[in-house]
Amino acid sequence: MAKKAMIEREKKRQKLVDKYAAKRAALKEIANDESKPMEERFKARLKLAELPRNSSATRLHNRCQLTGRPHAYYRKLKISRIALRDLGSNGQIPGLVKSSW
Repeated sequence: MAKKAMIEREKKRQKLVDKYAAKRAALKEIANDESKPMEERFKARLKLAELPRNSSATRLHNRCQLTGRPHAYYRKLKISRIALRDLGSNGQIPGLVKSSW
């Protein structure tokens, strides 16, 4: 099990990303538009820099929904390999059979 603080920090980041997503997208669009004057693009970049760092989607880290483990994460299932194996061994995932030889 991951530290509770790390899990909560990730939730807090996710909330910030959701809150500022539209604003960041609009500012990025202005900043990357070559047809706009240089001053306007520069102002958009300054406003983008004033936003909280944790509101950027690149600061998010994938974590297992069950354990909070940050490594060996399956995106499709949103759980880690260890949680997947435990659920498979308990027969809670239909069609999944744990291999042993």
